[in-house]
Amino acid sequence: MLKWFVANTRARSEARARLNLERQGFDVYLPQYLKIRRHARRTDTVPTPLFPRYLFVGMDMEVARWRAVNSTIGVSQLVANGNEPVCVPEQIIQSIHAREDADGWVLMNKYLPYRKGDKVHINGGPLTDQVGLFDCVDDRERVFILLDLLGRAVKVRVDAEQLGALA
Repeated sequence: MLKWFVANTRARSEARARLNLERQGFDVYLPQYLKIRRHARRTDTVPTPLFPRYLFVGMDMEVARWRAVNSTIGVSQLVANGNEPVCVPEQIIQSIHAREDADGWVLMNKYLPYRKGDKVHINGGPLTDQVGLFDCVDDRERVFILLDLLGRAVKVRVDAEQLGALA
């Protein structure tokens, strides 16, 4: 029976580990999202692992040679409790799959019901009880809103949990 396990990879070697594990016949799941990267006045969208330095390996412990995972190029080791690899509950894998779009990218901000220009209310933090306009979301699940301060629209970053819809 196929179960999922977590493999710790070497730094920035998730794709290499995935390729080498797949070549050995293992099922591999490396959830990724599209990260917005800004550098030198350029903005790029790059695929980024959802869990840096980790990926999921699917195998049947009765038949699989799971110790081979630890010696795979790109892999540091399977996450284990003593000598036994730790199994990941199937619900976790399913919940990550449920957040993927049609192209297989994990949607980071799927649960936010706001569109650009919607009025929002700040429910916590230093700007509690302020009202602003929803602007955008970054890849760290921080929300940018526009507040009217001293007659100017000022872009402010707040946690998504601090927002509430304005009726």
